[in-house]
Amino acid sequence: MLEIRPTCENCNKALPNNSKEAMICTFECTFCKDCVDTILYNVCSNCGGGFSKRPTRPSHLLEKYPVSAEIIHKPLHKDSFKELLETFKNLTSRER
Repeated sequence: MLEIRPTCENCNKALPNNSKEAMICTFECTFCKDCVDTILYNVCSNCGGGFSKRPTRPSHLLEKYPVSAEIIHKPLHKDSFKELLETFKNLTSRER
């Protein structure tokens, strides 16, 4: 089951369950759409994967299956990300 993390790992922007801005990679790394589009260029800084819109947990199940409260805030270090970005930015997620 998805954790539904509460914030962007890079900029720490709030991404509540119903956010239309939440993006995740296959390992559930969570970033806002702005960071994915303008900083990460659809390359996850943790694993090199691509991103998809994060689904929303149905509100009637939130009490039984609450979203995560754990904040993972790891602002991007552009120098260390540069090599990963150059390796994958011109490949589709399926080609990586």
